[in-house]
Amino acid sequence: MRSINALCKEYERTRGNLCPGVVLGLRMAALGCSLVGMEDPRSSRNKLIVWVEIDRWLADAVDVVSGARLSRRTLKFLDYGKLAATFLNVDTGEALRIVALESSRGLADLRHPEIESKHERQMLAYRQATNEELFGIKVVDVQLNEMDAPGHPRSRVICVRCTEGVNDGRAVSVEDGSMLCRPCAFEAGLDAHQNLALSSDLRDHHSPGRPSQTWIT
Repeated sequence: MRSINALCKEYERTRGNLCPGVVLGLRMAALGCSLVGMEDPRSSRNKLIVWVEIDRWLADAVDVVSGARLSRRTLKFLDYGKLAATFLNVDTGEALRIVALESSRGLADLRHPEIESKHERQMLAYRQATNEELFGIKVVDVQLNEMDAPGHPRSRVICVRCTEGVNDGRAVSVEDGSMLCRPCAFEAGLDAHQNLALSSDLRDHHSPGRPSQTWIT
């Protein structure tokens, strides 16, 4: 795995200016890859899948470290607003979730009160702190649905309402057997407790983009 300094330089070259959160994200991504046995993830195409739980720079940090991308279906987005990510080694099935500890936010002020700039305090602290000081880690069981796997689309249906194509089991089967895209189904006021009967393919996808996971505590 490349050093944090090398990763920071790569991020600046490909993404732009660094901020403290980016440094934290790069460290999280590097740690996640290492812990699931992916020391050189960019050379292992489609062998690593990462779920990020926030729509900020964490996705870019994961891309820089691992090469995981939405376009390759190796990066998944969960809109939870949490600074966390789950890393899955597809070959071994080993997976874990890493979250930035709330306590890590105060490290900079505790360690470097002599530095006037909060930005500089955080940049230094996030480089120097140990992984244990920055992150919480849980081993998890991720059952990867075939419809979420990288590669060519597994299925395609046409929504009977808007006539747009829907790939990979994201359509919804209603009671008469016809297929609707999710926007048409749910904008029509339908839900699983009223007139909507979810197909078996959708039962593991009741929340858009959510991986099927069992957290081990």
